Amino acid sequence: MKPTSRQGRKPGAPSRTAATVDNGILDELLGYHLRRAQAAVFNDFMRTMAEDQITPGQFGVLTLIDRNPDLNQSALARVLGIERSTMVAVIDRLEERRLVARHESASDRRSNVLGLTARGKALLAAVKPKVRRHEKRIATGLEAGEVGTLIELLRRISAAG
Repeated sequence: MKPTSRQGRKPGAPSRTAATVDNGILDELLGYHLRRAQAAVFNDFMRTMAEDQITPGQFGVLTLIDRNPDLNQSALARVLGIERSTMVAVIDRLEERRLVARHESASDRRSNVLGLTARGKALLAAVKPKVRRHEKRIATGLEAGEVGTLIELLRRISAAG
């Protein structure tokens, strides 16, 4: 039988809130706090982009393709630190939505390069202001210098991984 949340609690005992739960070692773990922060950021992004139906990962892919014309899928996967097969699935979805197009590379016919379609460029232009508002919202409570410091610290963690 799967334990329920009530097992181990005395009848009539109040349920615990997040403020009264003993987190033990979790409060000391960087990874735990990174995961909690990532979940909060992701959820806010998804609410912000609900109308546009774009994920943080897709926004990143569209931005990188826009800024780096003729980037191939393998290079894009390396930059993002994801598996090539995962990248193919992401590009397939963006291509189905007619946001991205694959083209034969001029320098290597065995390779495809990526470009934004007119629809992809229009969507990216439309969501950038929303992303800026999202970023401002998630940085509430941080001072301008702290945002830069946090970004630098996160870059160092990413580089070490």
